[in-house]
Amino acid sequence: MDQFTAHLDRGWDLAQRGDALGAEDSARRAMALEGDSPEAHNLMGYTRALRGDAEEALELYQQAIALDETFLEAILNAAEVCLHPLGDPEAALHFLAAASELAEAPDEHIEISLLKFDALTDLGKTSEAETLAGRLPKAPYENPAHYFLIGRALFESGNHEEAEPLLIEASRLEPSNPEVSYYLGMLRDEQGDSRAASACFLQTRERDLRLPVVPWSTSRENFEAILLRAFEALPVRLRSLVDPAEIYVNDLPGMEIIVEGADPRAALILDPLEGSSVLFRVFVYQRNVERISGSFDRVEETCLTCLEHEIASFALGEPMTPAAEAGSLN
Repeated sequence: MDQFTAHLDRGWDLAQRGDALGAEDSARRAMALEGDSPEAHNLMGYTRALRGDAEEALELYQQAIALDETFLEAILNAAEVCLHPLGDPEAALHFLAAASELAEAPDEHIEISLLKFDALTDLGKTSEAETLAGRLPKAPYENPAHYFLIGRALFESGNHEEAEPLLIEASRLEPSNPEVSYYLGMLRDEQGDSRAASACFLQTRERDLRLPVVPWSTSRENFEAILLRAFEALPVRLRSLVDPAEIYVNDLPGMEIIVEGADPRAALILDPLEGSSVLFRVFVYQRNVERISGSFDRVEETCLTCLEHEIASFALGEPMTPAAEAGSLN
């Protein structure tokens, strides 16, 4: 094996283990040997995505594609980072259209369809997304990960009957994957089996806690400062309902409230206060906020969005988007 290939192989091995810094070092060494290598640019983009630098990751993927327009892996990586955390499903669909022209293997077409499903869902094109989910191939699948991914798409499109056996099989194939137990819990909840749902959600919490924090995660102290800035940016009427001294941060929701029906992936939970001049205390869950954010630069925006939505909908019965009429609440 030549030195360039050895750096690439080591980089991908480290990346799959979550070692973003080690993978980046390998990518840098590979690029030093072959500066015009699309594979090295793709690996470097992946490491930047791991570290939460989504814009830089996309730029590196685009450079890889410019070096090799048929580089399907880089095109799919670009589409994925456009979906999350960049939140640009239109750009993702642009990359997926190019990918569709290149895909040959059945697994490649499945990957493209799954990403397209997410993009259409994000755009609110529910009918198109449901139609696409209904056209996904039936089991068995060559790639074990497709049991969960297709099961998730079917669940989200409302086809719970076909989703169930796939999610059950996924739980057998990926017994430590928190995403699998989370979606199986949501399925059981939809079926009215609260005990089974709680068991799945408790598994999700345990599995989430076993995962390393994202490489760009910040300290609790810094997170609390970011959260307070977001709180101060709320409209006055919403801010008046919460005492900032009654805002608490933890990693994830506790077992006791998950058993009572709380979502283990909730970004925050409001707790009504009695006999106080304010209405709520707020529990904010750092790991869940960081998962939603996708990068450090988006943490404050995520905090503001979640605070605004939850306080407005819970306290005022006024579901709000992030761009809701803030002026009207002042």
